[in-house]
Amino acid sequence: MVTNELIAKLKQYDTPTICNAIEVVQGKRGFNQFTRGQVICSAPKNGAMVGFARTAQIAAVEPPSESADVIRQRRMNYYRHMATGPEYRVAVIEDVDGDEAVGAYWGEVNTTVHKGLGVCGALTNGLMRDLDDLAEGFTVLAGSIGPSHGFVHVRTIGEPVEVFGLKIADGDLIHADQHGAVVIPPEVIPRISDAIDKLLASEALILEPAREAGFNFEKFEQAWTNFERNRT
Repeated sequence: MVTNELIAKLKQYDTPTICNAIEVVQGKRGFNQFTRGQVICSAPKNGAMVGFARTAQIAAVEPPSESADVIRQRRMNYYRHMATGPEYRVAVIEDVDGDEAVGAYWGEVNTTVHKGLGVCGALTNGLMRDLDDLAEGFTVLAGSIGPSHGFVHVRTIGEPVEVFGLKIADGDLIHADQHGAVVIPPEVIPRISDAIDKLLASEALILEPAREAGFNFEKFEQAWTNFERNRT
């Protein structure tokens, strides 16, 4: 169902537009599969990242209790997971240290490695660093910025995670930018392209008159009536 053409179209629009388009498909307001709170975007000018979630959990406050061999093998399994799967992939990483998170998992090395493995960006409630040296074209949406990697290590791979209040399963279709992220429900995917077109046409009913010379309350009132008649 997810074609190259659909991915390209989704990337043209910001995440609020996609959030609204999902409600157009559903025919009602109340869609709630979106992040809560403010995210920090490493590169807003990169635009939206769109892909299927490759999930993992990390921790960094305390050193791992398992052996170095176990930790290394899990790390290699993690990178294998990130390197395989659908063509379009977004790393979705839950830092289980939560508000106490101190380990910047995303920096020059990891963004460069993930980009090389075909991952288009990362969504995490954890930290990022090396802001001037992150891989070009690779967007990180993070919870905070910090200088240290702490004792960062991988805890789980491919399990459901929760990032900024949004529950995400491995394989979910993600749309994310400087505003946050949404999960596009599977049943919405076949109709999301048409819904975007319908949404933009509906918004034009109010935006175009508002941008014209001589716009006033009377013209607004008529435009808003037309807009309400067509919006979700």
